[in-house]
Amino acid sequence: MTDFLRSTALLLVLLNPFLVIVYLIDVLEKLDRRDFTKVLIRAGLISTGVFWAFALLGDAIFSSLVQAEFASFQIFGGVVFLLIGLQFVFRGPTAIEILRGESAHVAGAIAMPVLIGPGTISASVIIGERLDPLPAMAAVALSLIISIVIMIGLKAGHDWVRPRREPLVQRYIEIGGRITALFAGTVAVEMIMTGIQSWAEKL
Repeated sequence: MTDFLRSTALLLVLLNPFLVIVYLIDVLEKLDRRDFTKVLIRAGLISTGVFWAFALLGDAIFSSLVQAEFASFQIFGGVVFLLIGLQFVFRGPTAIEILRGESAHVAGAIAMPVLIGPGTISASVIIGERLDPLPAMAAVALSLIISIVIMIGLKAGHDWVRPRREPLVQRYIEIGGRITALFAGTVAVEMIMTGIQSWAEKL
């Protein structure tokens, strides 16, 4: 049970709904709560399928299909994640190109660049190594469910607060985004160091 909770927490922390909601601020403001919920659920289902594949197949995807070491992905993914975090710390929400388009197409866009990233894919592989297949799939699903529920709650809070305290909402977007980006950068450095350590152990 401890490994299950640790695995769930690992993916949930990397999904970071409080940071994701800042990335999606235009989508948040454009869609009503019902459409926003539908889009998030579709994005969550796409992400769940991808994470399950990496949790079940793990290193085989990299060694057989990509023909590269998982450590290489960790290092590269960590560098990308670090650059995103640095830009967000210094430039705020303008560093991220906000997703636009009709709600029918936004779900895939949210899933791929936002939820499915180097950090969450790495976490899925780690969860698959740590747990048996069924518990691993359950941990992934639970993390995504919690993350989506939190974002739906943040949407409801945003819709209630914005007409009354719009400057407060903008301040949260600016400050909250920068603070959570500091954490994202820390996770990115950890990914890079883990990848380097894995490579060093193979030498």
